[in-house]
Amino acid sequence: MKRTVLYISIFGLLLAFGTTQPKDDWEIYSFHINSTVTSRYATTVINSRVANRKDESKEIEFHVRIPKNAFITKFRMFMEGQVYDGVVKAKEEAKKQYNEAVSRGESAGIVSSVGRTLEEFKTSVTVAAHKKVTFELTYEELLKRTLGKYELQIHARPMQPVKDFKVDVHIDEKAGISFIDVKGGLTTGVLANAITKTHVDKQASISFNPSVDQQKTCESCGEAGINGDMVIVYDVNRSRSLGDIETSNGYFVHHFAPSQLPRIPKNVVFLIDKSGSMHGKKIEQTRTALIHILNDLAEDDFFGLITFDHSLAYWKRELVQANSQNVDEAKQFAQNIMDRGGTNINDALLDGSRLLNDNPRKGSASILILLTDGDPTSGVTNPEQIQSNVMEAIQDKFPLYCLGFGFDVNFKFLEKLSLQNNGIARRIYADSDADLQLKGFYDEVANPLLTDVTMIYDGGANLTQTNFSQYYSGSEIVVAGQITDNIDTFSPRVVAISRNTSIVFSEEKGTTELTDDSNIQRVWAYLTVKQLLQKELQLSGAEKEKLKNETLRLSLKYNFVTPLTSMVVTKPTKETTEVLDKPIEGPPPRGGFTFGSNSQNVGSAQRVNIHRSQPRARVMFSRPGVASTLAGSLPGSQASTWVPRDHDIPFFSPNFHADVRPTFAVPGLPLLPTYPPSVFAKNHTQFLHPAEAPAISLCFGIPGETILRLFHLPTGELSVNGELDTTKGFKTIVVHFETNGTITLDTGDITIEYGQQGQKRSWYGGQETTTVGSATVITRNGEVDITIGEMHLIILHHRISGDQYLWPVLKQRPSHDNAEGILAQKPAVYEEEHQPYFTRLKFNNQEVNVVSKIYVLDNSLSPPMPIPCWPVSTQTALHTPLGNFVVNSI
Repeated sequence: MKRTVLYISIFGLLLAFGTTQPKDDWEIYSFHINSTVTSRYATTVINSRVANRKDESKEIEFHVRIPKNAFITKFRMFMEGQVYDGVVKAKEEAKKQYNEAVSRGESAGIVSSVGRTLEEFKTSVTVAAHKKVTFELTYEELLKRTLGKYELQIHARPMQPVKDFKVDVHIDEKAGISFIDVKGGLTTGVLANAITKTHVDKQASISFNPSVDQQKTCESCGEAGINGDMVIVYDVNRSRSLGDIETSNGYFVHHFAPSQLPRIPKNVVFLIDKSGSMHGKKIEQTRTALIHILNDLAEDDFFGLITFDHSLAYWKRELVQANSQNVDEAKQFAQNIMDRGGTNINDALLDGSRLLNDNPRKGSASILILLTDGDPTSGVTNPEQIQSNVMEAIQDKFPLYCLGFGFDVNFKFLEKLSLQNNGIARRIYADSDADLQLKGFYDEVANPLLTDVTMIYDGGANLTQTNFSQYYSGSEIVVAGQITDNIDTFSPRVVAISRNTSIVFSEEKGTTELTDDSNIQRVWAYLTVKQLLQKELQLSGAEKEKLKNETLRLSLKYNFVTPLTSMVVTKPTKETTEVLDKPIEGPPPRGGFTFGSNSQNVGSAQRVNIHRSQPRARVMFSRPGVASTLAGSLPGSQASTWVPRDHDIPFFSPNFHADVRPTFAVPGLPLLPTYPPSVFAKNHTQFLHPAEAPAISLCFGIPGETILRLFHLPTGELSVNGELDTTKGFKTIVVHFETNGTITLDTGDITIEYGQQGQKRSWYGGQETTTVGSATVITRNGEVDITIGEMHLIILHHRISGDQYLWPVLKQRPSHDNAEGILAQKPAVYEEEHQPYFTRLKFNNQEVNVVSKIYVLDNSLSPPMPIPCWPVSTQTALHTPLGNFVVNSI
């Protein structure tokens, strides 16, 4: 179910503190990435050649990021006519060899760490003066189809312009390629001219060969060279209902993704953790995501909503149809979810299962979704007992999907829960886009097309998984196996349920395509190892040990670096022996080595006995619980790892989310700024100034209790003023029209006055329309719609966490262009120029440097939702001092 992205992230060669080294220390004179995709199986080879230009030996480090789903299969170093091969060994044997190297006094370094979607592998070697070294790394991965496409993403950051820089991608799909596109930052501006794309039926090639000048002048480029990504998006033809079946050398792989099927209505129950540990941004983002998801429910879906801490709270005690009234009520319930108490996962799962079991609907598909950020602390707290209870309650009737928020959660427990009940577990990273991660997961399971899918292969053996509880639109089922007899007797078919009907997918014999693709066997091995590792999580005792031994045997046979194997990198005499492990995802350690970036700054690392003769610089990521240290060789610096604490973060309003950039600490030099300008002080209200597409909005702050001119026509026939409260929004808005008409809106009610006549309206008294003079006022629940001449204004009444405030939204302005006021401002026009640690916004008459985007609530939406923006000063956003918009009375 996981989003299909193959990441090839090349950090190239970093020599100590890469961005500060003199250019003539070393040179990457060749940098090639070659990725070949055949039948959705990608094999990527990274080849980097480096020359030491110094008159003395230098240590050269090689960093490479690969997808978490990938297995490294080969690593080699070429130096002075010698080849140094990495050898895949059982973890225990590799550890023994590693310990022997350490006992001889040889240093040993970190070789792996984990990011959100990537794993990073690093090795190093000492290169003699004026000598060269070549690094070559190979890894393999089966691409997964998600939301109707495969994505191959290449991220390149070699840290310097490279004369011979090239990325080649070759795709060969026997079914034929239905479409292919190239996206990402490396496809814009001057770099677009460096891309060559060809597509003919079953084959496609993309070549990226930028010149040194292009590497220096492109967007996000500079003296440090390219820093960006390229995303190749494609899908294949689906002409056969049974899908594509390829065979080679006694093995087969079957890709099954039927289209043209009717969508099956869902029964879905959401279990939302609202315990005390969900306090702050987590609960806010959960509310936001849940409201988005509720909006996307189809009217023929039925749903339930349970929140839990130490006890359970029900929105409804039965499943209800997702009609507009029920969805609106559920959104209001979601908006008011508050954090408190413990975590009773057991009761939540049992009651969620009961809701689905007690409300069966023929021809529908049931789904149970759990979101939690911690371990069970109330009710039944024993993980094994909870797993047993849940399996008994679900009884294979529907899948359970567990979403673990952050790193405090026992993710293995959730993973086992999901796998035991035909689902998957997904970690939700506690970053500014957590709501989008939640919504993205839901999108993957939003449209079931088949249930109870059984893949049958007469004449097949040693099959990978063949039973699937549900098949979703835009996804794909992949099965591989061995053919026991000849190809003529091999007969595949699929049996499944489509709505109320049993359906069989089959074809005449002879439709299976025989190929000479040697990767078919490796696809089988890859899938088998992946699925054995999942099964191992669910077992214990002798059965678990037997499965583990089989997984290890296959990993060694096919040279996969898996959680059971390691790659031993033996280097020249008296140098480090390193062990490359498949890392285990987890939180960053309190003291140790982690490597991160501003986009992938979550993970763990393994380090033993690092012996260095030179002091180090440090890189600090100012986000609670995340630390990162880069080995460097700056004079006078000290080795250290800095772990920020909650009080290290400067105050912003509760609705503020920062995309934090790293701070580089170098002894004797000041720290670079880590945060956006503090435009949102405690008593400031946040405003968004829209920008012309595709640019994002600007955001700025205005002191509370200020009275602002929102909209004004110089003719005097129309004026709108508003008085801010302390931080949230407006407490009063007054519309003056003609000579004797006013509409006064506060958080209590609406007063309409015209001449001697006056009337009051309630914010939540149902819909009512009033026409007075040139004004038409429509009051709805939480909204007032005002039309005066050509102006169309909506005032929203927000109620969030006990606070109430108003927000004006100008839907239509008069055709004449002389309107004044904050709402009358035209969209901002600017260009972005990306630098290594900040972005320069170029306006017509000024330039502004900003450290990072932030997320603030867009109050023009109901309910408000966070959107990204560039934080700037009020004068920058409005192009004039704030005083020009301030009035003395409302």
